Amino acid sequence: MRCVICKHGEVQPGMTTVTLERETLTLVVKGVPARVCSECGEEYVDDQVATHLLALVEQAAQAGVQVDIRRFVAA
Repeated sequence: MRCVICKHGEVQPGMTTVTLERETLTLVVKGVPARVCSECGEEYVDDQVATHLLALVEQAAQAGVQVDIRRFVAA
């Protein structure tokens, strides 16, 4: 698949770090599976991964977390 941002690079399987913010919460998740552009570095996560990340931020917000750094673990 070609990158939709730069239109030149091919996206390849890789890993990324995602930072999510919600009100006073900042959640950093490392080792997130993604597709990464070989040219510009743009990162894409699939729907299942995005849904999992949103669930993590919801759980952290409900627990009253302000800052958390986690390693991605598939559901």
